[in-house]
Amino acid sequence: MYQGGCLCGAIRFEITGKIRRIVYCHCTQCRKAQGSAFATNGVVAADEIELLAGEDMLTGYESSPGQIKYFCRRCGSPIMSKTQAKPGQRRIRLGAIESDIAERPEAHIFVSSKANWETIGADLPQYDAYEPNR
Repeated sequence: MYQGGCLCGAIRFEITGKIRRIVYCHCTQCRKAQGSAFATNGVVAADEIELLAGEDMLTGYESSPGQIKYFCRRCGSPIMSKTQAKPGQRRIRLGAIESDIAERPEAHIFVSSKANWETIGADLPQYDAYEPNR
């Protein structure tokens, strides 16, 4: 089980299942949404994440057709995203999780659009788009 929340503490959530397909995403959208060189995202089943507090503080932005990124309306902390194409899953922003995470990242994706000032280590596979089998 994992617990997390936003920077100001208004949003609290719990994840009861495993976090799958953890990746470092270097796409332009993730870089802008995170304000950093990449976003670290993992997939959780929609029925395995529960908002414990702050549902009214969670707001969304449709970053591309059918994909909504959710964040705290007070502090701006990114929390998760969902897509119409995969209604049974959520992509959680691992930085919002406060518990120790057992699962580990599997790859760097969208490295073709990474920040020019970033150097990626060679310890994980790197893909120009999504990882294979997505």
